[in-house]
Amino acid sequence: MFEKTVDIERIEQLVALFGNFDENIKEIEKKYNVVITNRGSQIKVSGDPNDVLIAVRTVECLIEMINKGEQITEQNIQYAATLVRDGEDDKIGKLLNSDCVCITSKGKPVKAKTLGQKKYIDAIKKNTITIGVGPAGTGKTFLAVAVAVAAFRSKQVNRIILTRPAVEAGESLGFLPGDLQQKIDPYLRPLYDALFEMLGAENFQRCIERGDIEVAPLAYMRGRTLDDSFIILDEAQNTTSEQMKMFLTRLGFNSKAVVTGDITQIDLPSGKKSGLKDAVKILKNIDDIAIMRLSEKDVVRHRLVQEIIKAYERNEEQNERKNQH
Repeated sequence: MFEKTVDIERIEQLVALFGNFDENIKEIEKKYNVVITNRGSQIKVSGDPNDVLIAVRTVECLIEMINKGEQITEQNIQYAATLVRDGEDDKIGKLLNSDCVCITSKGKPVKAKTLGQKKYIDAIKKNTITIGVGPAGTGKTFLAVAVAVAAFRSKQVNRIILTRPAVEAGESLGFLPGDLQQKIDPYLRPLYDALFEMLGAENFQRCIERGDIEVAPLAYMRGRTLDDSFIILDEAQNTTSEQMKMFLTRLGFNSKAVVTGDITQIDLPSGKKSGLKDAVKILKNIDDIAIMRLSEKDVVRHRLVQEIIKAYERNEEQNERKNQH
């Protein structure tokens, strides 16, 4: 039985590390098949040598997070384990030192939770157009809205425009009740949700009434020039190439655009090419346009979301191999 110890400076670190009913430590024990015990100001990790060394590096990562005021959650543990697995745990400091993007209406700071998210936020701040491609749960839309709200609050832009193509995911728009706006609202709901969180319902409503914030389907963008604006195109995998070109050429002076989408979730009719796929290929070498790829490592939802994404990717790879033979 191999053993290694980790020194703990303060009792508060120990309490945060172990969690309620030792849930955090149990998670690490289960993940690495090790036994972790507390000996005063030390933690002892025992088990197979390789497992112990990896578990210790994960614990050290988590202690660094605690020292920076992070609360340890299942997602933190999973991400620390991913960094250790990929030999990137030395980069944890860079992530923990990343700036707060925006404060929500409830006073919570919005910060990057993964290195991929940090690069994505930095790219949005630095470039005029940023294309963020990645699976569900990676924070593509939420973080883009956070950067937009921060730019609006600091008067870098005069308004925020959020848009999505109204493409049905297997449902028919015509059968939904209500007028056009009511039919469209369900498509725009995720954008409303992110804005509510940043601004609060009252503030959001005031901004909508003043025209400082506009949430509209992509078709409403045609023929406009958008100056002094922060524009976000969400679910861009469901744009056609013509729609994508139309959107990107709306950009006016002193404006920023963020395009987000997941190319594994295209709901376009068969035979129609995704404008997002095209844009990633066509625009990849243009200065001031950043193409950022987030992966399952950057998923900040339930642990199962990562597992589901990986399972679907494996299935797609198997199908592609079958089709090639």
